[in-house]
Amino acid sequence: MQRLFEFIFNHYVYSLALAVVTYLLIQELFDTAFKKFNPITPMHAVAKMNESDINIIDVREPTEYVEGHIENAINAPLGKLSEQLPKLTRDKKAPILVVCQNGTRSLSAAKTLAKTGYEQIFVITGGMNAWTEDYKLPIATRRKQKAQS
Repeated sequence: MQRLFEFIFNHYVYSLALAVVTYLLIQELFDTAFKKFNPITPMHAVAKMNESDINIIDVREPTEYVEGHIENAINAPLGKLSEQLPKLTRDKKAPILVVCQNGTRSLSAAKTLAKTGYEQIFVITGGMNAWTEDYKLPIATRRKQKAQS
């Protein structure tokens, strides 16, 4: 035991790094075990969209949204998500699909939705990058919508 303390005092930087990494791994383990949202691939998202009426929330900025988005997606930028939640959907049991550009902002949005009581939250892994580049799924743009009207 004395050698352990000696090692810790002699190598305090390594010991601190080990403690921080251990803490982060444990935190990630708990987040994964108790999360209230499900990551799904773009193909599974399409299947969910086909089988039920699902609310699609795009948490990218409006400039990104205009360039291309999933059909019928509602744009609610992550920074303004909390204030737009009452307008998005009132039924907290209804399924919600959250998407962003690469999947990182949508995880934060899913955590926000889970904290406010929404029960069925799905996050597209890889975001719109995976939707368009990996799976080659269609997107809607403002120009297409205006041309159809």
